[in-house]
Amino acid sequence: MTQHVAPPLVLIPESAPFNADQRSWLSGYFAALLGPAVEGATALAAGEAPSTGPKLADNDDAPWHDPSMPINDRMAIAKDRSEPQKLMAAMAQQDCGQCGYNCADYANAIFLKSEERLNLCQPGGKETLRMLKKLDEEFGAAGGAAAPKAEAGDAPKKEPELEPLGFCRENPVEATFLSRTRLNAPGGEKETWHIEIDLRDTPITYEAGDSLGLFPANAPALVDAVIAELGTRPERMIAGKTLRNRLLTDYSLGAAPDNLYQLLSLLTSGAARKKAQALAAGEDPDGDAAYLDVLGALHKFPGARPDAEVFLEALDELQPRLYSISSSPRMDAGRVSLTVDAVRYNHRSRLRLGVASTHLGERLAEQTKVRIYLQKAHGFGLPQDPSKDVIMCGPGTGVAPFRSFLRERAATKAPGRNWLFYGHQRQATDFFYKEELNGLKDEKVLTRLSLAWSRDGTEKTYVQDRMRENGAELWKWLEGGAHFYVCGDAKRMAKDVERAIIDVAAQFGGKNPDEAVAYLAALKKTGRYQADVY
Repeated sequence: MTQHVAPPLVLIPESAPFNADQRSWLSGYFAALLGPAVEGATALAAGEAPSTGPKLADNDDAPWHDPSMPINDRMAIAKDRSEPQKLMAAMAQQDCGQCGYNCADYANAIFLKSEERLNLCQPGGKETLRMLKKLDEEFGAAGGAAAPKAEAGDAPKKEPELEPLGFCRENPVEATFLSRTRLNAPGGEKETWHIEIDLRDTPITYEAGDSLGLFPANAPALVDAVIAELGTRPERMIAGKTLRNRLLTDYSLGAAPDNLYQLLSLLTSGAARKKAQALAAGEDPDGDAAYLDVLGALHKFPGARPDAEVFLEALDELQPRLYSISSSPRMDAGRVSLTVDAVRYNHRSRLRLGVASTHLGERLAEQTKVRIYLQKAHGFGLPQDPSKDVIMCGPGTGVAPFRSFLRERAATKAPGRNWLFYGHQRQATDFFYKEELNGLKDEKVLTRLSLAWSRDGTEKTYVQDRMRENGAELWKWLEGGAHFYVCGDAKRMAKDVERAIIDVAAQFGGKNPDEAVAYLAALKKTGRYQADVY
């Protein structure tokens, strides 16, 4: 029997803008750098390429990859690791996809200098950005792999190709906003909307478990207030657009960035200057830094009024927002739906608004165009085998992907059983998709529906409590090969759900504490425990 030997993997294709020697050098370098992470990768002979290199970040070797872990603890765990791994530890560790990568790939892209933007980690916010800047400065020229200099006659460097239209944040597509429907009954404390968007004139196709990226616009009233505070004209032209239009669609007016405080520190003096410098360094001299948006920062330093063009340069770009898709590609052909909490709260007599959530929940008119793109799921989707049982845990808007799952399972007539744990504040006002879920139960698509209401009764009841109450049956499903899914808050709810699984494994599976923890780890490793958390 002849043993088949796979040819060496070509890491740098011939179409890349390098000559043969440069391609050979780079292939050897990355082969040595990646090592066993890339099957078939081989380095050049000794002397032709580096034999060692910093270990790239890897989702399977990341003990800090925990969204509930504070950044200082993550950095402590990674202190003896390679530069790319430290970059990954600085991130919020949710693999949410908002940056367009998963956490490991984003860290590697920063290290290899293929990604210059350090502010893409939305869950990490300022603390991640500050740490990434610090690490990037520490690594300096040592970070990344410098490509060999081009020689005379080499082909000009090509810009990296974008994903197809509508399938990445850099290449969004316009779609039509169809409708919004309030999901809360009258009297509810929350404001949650079912959003419908038309995909028929777009190239976007999706699967259950995917997310939709959406480019929002700032509230016009907030934009006008910022312009008034600057004391300038909204129609002033800056780089081909009016200042007002720039602030509406191009720049974030949320949490005031460090660069803005640095700019304000140059325009004031004395105690105010020191305060602005402290805020720029991440300190909190007055205990209000967490609440200061761009307008709040201008209010805090009333004597500092920068020129509008310089002001824009100090702001962060307005980033897209990701939402779990709550529709089924087979049952809801030609459209996509989202389940969105509209964020509103008061701080110091000012109404503060979530940018994208209120853009969708109140400002966007029906039949208006909105820029969107599809974000493919990172390891979050229905089992390939439709006969497998599915357990879903999604309180509040976390029910979104599971509505998608259930509609998809109904459309495909999947024989596997389905169990949903859903909860919210009050059953009378916050039972999202109540009629639909009860209908799916009547149709035997939804085998079990376990409900938890935290504000009904004298004691608060959460989904993890229902899991423990139904522990014996839950254990039977898991031991029978069921896949478990959770969607929602990463720092509290998701960790409580994991704890409940460990407790069920101990109580009903007879496992000791270490074995119960290992059981959950095995579910994750085999892809039978999947999370879409934020």
